[in-house]
Amino acid sequence: MRIAVFASGNGSNFQAIHEAVQSGQLQATIACVIYDRADAYVRQRAEQAQIPAHYVNLKVHPDKVAYEMTILSHLQAAQVDLIILAGYMKIIGLTLLNAYPQRILNIHPSLLPAFPGKSGILDAYTAGVSTTGVTVHLVDAGVDTGPILQQASVSIREGESLDSLTERIHQVEHRLYPEVIQTYIQQLIQEGDSL
Repeated sequence: MRIAVFASGNGSNFQAIHEAVQSGQLQATIACVIYDRADAYVRQRAEQAQIPAHYVNLKVHPDKVAYEMTILSHLQAAQVDLIILAGYMKIIGLTLLNAYPQRILNIHPSLLPAFPGKSGILDAYTAGVSTTGVTVHLVDAGVDTGPILQQASVSIREGESLDSLTERIHQVEHRLYPEVIQTYIQQLIQEGDSL
């Protein structure tokens, strides 16, 4: 399966996915990276891995449909089968949802449905809950509302700093995401599902 990784920032989940591909744990090819911020460090990570990276800026497009059509042209050129959101901070629109039905995965740093949205770690931390975690789910038209594929819990330690919790959640993400992607790819292959 040929996958595209979408990211907006540092790209640490992209790195974990790339390393899983390199080790053979994840039986896929990263066909390209799509990023939406010019200064996103994921671009350097992709370049180091010799993976094509495409910067697509929403602001230069007249609307979201045009923005996603540009992305779609990159995906089609790279023959992408599956989209992996890895710290991509845009809501996926109908253009991509319709082109890749049940083929877009996201990782979110909370135990959904609790604490959806862009600040899941901070929201759980400030709410004072004792346990949060990580969710991998399929993407639908809502915000972090798609069918859940797998979750992992992370306990919040007494007196723990937000930075410490964030680091521990990222460690779980980097382990969990490649595992779930591989399981989902195997499921698609067994079902003989094709775009």
